[in-house]
Parts: sequence; structure tokens; C-alpha cells
Amino acid sequence: MTLAGLPRSLAQPLAARLAALPPRRQELVQDLGLGIALAIVNVVSLLPYRAQLHPLWLALVLVAAQGVPLAWRRSRPVGIGLVIGAARITYDKLGFGFAPFPLGPAIALYTIFDRRGPAWRWTACGLVAAGIAVSEASPGHAQPYDTIFQVMIFLSAVAAGLLSRAKRASVQAAQSRADRAEAELDRQSSEAAERERIRIARELHDVVAHHVSLIAVQAEAATSLLPGRPDQARRSVEVIGDTARQALTELRRLLGVLRRPSARPETAPSASLGDLGEVLDQVRGAGLPVDFEVTGTPVTLAPGVDLTAYRIIQEALTNTIRHANAARAAVRLCYEPGYITVSVTDSGRPSPAAGNGTGTATSRPAGVPGMRGVPGKPPPASGRRGTGPLLAGAGLGLAGIAERVASCGGNLTVGPIPGAEADGFAVTARLPSL
Repeated sequence: MTLAGLPRSLAQPLAARLAALPPRRQELVQDLGLGIALAIVNVVSLLPYRAQLHPLWLALVLVAAQGVPLAWRRSRPVGIGLVIGAARITYDKLGFGFAPFPLGPAIALYTIFDRRGPAWRWTACGLVAAGIAVSEASPGHAQPYDTIFQVMIFLSAVAAGLLSRAKRASVQAAQSRADRAEAELDRQSSEAAERERIRIARELHDVVAHHVSLIAVQAEAATSLLPGRPDQARRSVEVIGDTARQALTELRRLLGVLRRPSARPETAPSASLGDLGEVLDQVRGAGLPVDFEVTGTPVTLAPGVDLTAYRIIQEALTNTIRHANAARAAVRLCYEPGYITVSVTDSGRPSPAAGNGTGTATSRPAGVPGMRGVPGKPPPASGRRGTGPLLAGAGLGLAGIAERVASCGGNLTVGPIPGAEADGFAVTARLPSL
């Protein structure tokens, strides 16, 4: 190793050790080094004049006292400033002469302006002015430029202290703004995660409720058809298998977004009104005739609106199968400028005179129109298959529909059909198309 590289090899381990210390300890080490270095400079500057300084030891002690106390300047700036200032004034009053630059008092004044409030700053200015006046009135300070020189040094220290204070305040303000921004981002992330959780919960509810309802309907149909009509029972079992596979596919798509980031998600395009034909075929296969009508000119909908319209129809038809035991249902899509209106209605239960298609007359319990998504006792089993105990439950369909419509900024109307002879029920949602 060369002599030129020796200082660098020694400085790097020292810098690493200093960086490993706590911040307060780092400041103490830095200030201690500053104080000792300044004391050494002051002492060395007097050695050429040692023959004129009597007693020499006192002069050296007084100039060293203007440097060493700086090791505690940040923790006790006012006290350290008084000690250093007193040492400087004492040196001048004793008339030693050959005084070193007042760097120690200037650094102490800088620290007071950097670390203390207005009251201490004004007090320090007064004490410094008094100290300069006392020192300049002492022997050996007859030159006018000496006063100007000291004033300039202390004014520079004041300016540096104010700049350092302003810079630190700016950094703290920026850090505070960054902390607030980070907290706001965390809050927004938490809210976004909550919204995503609710969205996935709605999707899972719609998928499970619709497909399991159809499976239950077909399972009851197969049970009632055996052993007299095995061909029709076999068809119901096939429908059960197809519906179960579709349910698994949609569940796999939804659960794909919940996988760990390292796992490759299995996703598929979101459901939309383009897939409505499959839902209508499933419902018709479950024994509920469904009319479908589109008015207006179809337009491309926003993805969220498209999915919402699809899920409204799916959930409303599922509720009809589970609770209404209606003879017929109708789905209407009305496109108008800027909006789409989705309407799902059912005809209600057949009257006792008309029957229900199997020779069994039924009626809906009074005061519970349609039983759509409302907790309570499910309607009794009737001739149309699929409304028995397998489909009983609290039901969250209407709540999910309302949440979806609200998330799109639309309007929702649900309730019995006014003026209808049977106790029909209607779900109507008006959604913005974009």
C-alpha cells in the first residue's frame, strides 16, 4: 500500500463506524472532533508568540477553552456560548494580544441561532455586541478594522444559523408532507382493498346462488322423475353436471385474482350481457319460461356497467326460481342515449283456478310478495320443481343488486307489479352506459 492510499484506508473504517452510531452519538463525535481541532489550531497559533505571553499556560488554557466546549454545543448551546464568550473576553481583558480568530464564539452564536427561539437569539445578539465592545476597549485593539472584522464574522455566523434553521424547517415540512401522503396512500389502498373484497364477495354470491339454485332445481326434478321417466331424469342430471362445471369455471376465474403474486393467476374475461343467452337457457332448462326483449340500439357499455347488468338479470332470475314459483318471467333491455334500463319481471304464482302446470294449486303467503332476497320462511313446495327446502335461505340477492347499482351511479326499483292480477314482482335498474 502506498503512502497516498494510507489515509483513505484509515478513513473508510472510521467513517463506517461513525455511520453505525445512533444520530445523537454521531453529532457528539462530530462536535467533539470540531472542538478539539479548533482548540489545537488556537494553541498552535499562539506558540510563535510564547515569549510575549505571560503566563503562557493561562493564555493557552483560555484559547483552548474557546474550542473544546463546542463538543456540547447542540445539547446546551446557550451555556456553551456563555463559557466560550467568557473565555474570549477574559483573554482580551488580560491584554495577552495575538488573539486568534473568534471562530469558537462565532460557532457558538451560529448554534444558538440554529437551535433556539427568538428570545435566546436576541439575547445572544445583545451579549455578543457587549462582548465585542468590551474586547475592543481592551489593550491591543486600537485598530478600527479589528472591530469591523469581528462584526463581519459574527454577522456571517448569524446568517448561516438562520439559513440552517430554515433548511431544517423545510426538510421537516417536506417529511411531514411525505408522511401525510404516505398515510393517505395507505388509507386509499385499504379502502381499495375493502372495495375489492366486497366486489369479490358479490361475485361469489352471484355465481354460487345462481348455479347452485339451478343445480337444486334439477336435482329435485330428477328425484321426482325417477323411476317413472328415466330419460327426463337423465337430462336433469346432465344439466346438473353442466351447471356445476360452469360454476367451477367462474369460481376459478374469481379465485385467480386472490392467488399469491408469485402464482400465475387463471383468469378469463368478466361476464357480460353477451353471455346472457347461457343464463336464459339455464333458467329455461330449470322449468321457468323466460321472454327476452331488447329495445333501442345496443351500444358498447363500460365493463363495470356491463357486468352489473348481467349480474342483475342473473340474480333476479335466480330469486324468481328460488322464491316466486312464477309461471313465466320476462327480461327487457332498453337502450337510450347515455343509459341502459334492465328490467326483470315475473308473472307471479298461478291462481288456484289456473293451476301450476302439474295439477297442484298453490298461493303465495300473504304479506310476503315474491320472497325476493328477504329473510324469513320460504314458500311451501309447489308443483314447479325447485322451490323446496334445498333453496331455502336468508338471501342477499336484493342487497347485492342494490350495491352493484349504487357502485355504477344508477337507480334501482324493486317491488310488486302495480295493478297485476297475480302477485308478480319486478326488478328495474337504470344504469349509465359509460
